[in-house]
Amino acid sequence: MSASTQTSRNRFLHSPSMASKVHLVRHGEVENPDHIVYADLQQFGLSTIGFSQARATAAYLAERPIRAVCSSPLTRASQTARAIAEPHQLDVEIVDQLTEFGLSSRWRGVRWEDLEELFPGEVDAYLDHPWDLPFSPESLDEMSDRMDETIRRLMEDHPGGELVVVSHQDPVQVARLSLTSAGFSSFSSDKPDHAEVITLEPGTPWRETARWAPSIDSGPFRPRREAGTGT
Repeated sequence: MSASTQTSRNRFLHSPSMASKVHLVRHGEVENPDHIVYADLQQFGLSTIGFSQARATAAYLAERPIRAVCSSPLTRASQTARAIAEPHQLDVEIVDQLTEFGLSSRWRGVRWEDLEELFPGEVDAYLDHPWDLPFSPESLDEMSDRMDETIRRLMEDHPGGELVVVSHQDPVQVARLSLTSAGFSSFSSDKPDHAEVITLEPGTPWRETARWAPSIDSGPFRPRREAGTGT
């Protein structure tokens, strides 16, 4: 953890001038029939199922006192965020720091089935010890720092209600573990499904108070050994 991140955490451990809760949301299912690692590619938007999942998540959050909906700049996330923002008559705030895990840019545009041939051993390393990936453009610690700092800042920017943050599977997972001080040993297990909502409440420590996912199943394809990056 960087010194600046620790300073930020100390400042925002439990501030009365921040949002009362944050709802971390993974985007809905993506239209991706060729099983591409879409990483930060903008042309991959939600599938028909993904839009249905986003609407279900919007309905789940419709009665909450949402003050702001913030999103990754990538299409699949912003489409999910717009569905959530609509019942609250809010504009979506695009936040670059909520983007996908930097590792995915290394595999960008490659079919999941071809990763082992083109990048031998990397998917297994990502699944088995994601905190030690010397080949990754972004480390787990670096992703944790940017998500932690960004969410705490957004919580302070939007006090007096609840905040929605729409991002991607790995950034949501690392934010959940970082903010609740859970550590990274469970990073590869129990990751959020498409359009799943993980609700956290700030405190000392922060607490996970709810998890909810739409009962609209994604398609049958799952990346090798349930790899999460770029999904």
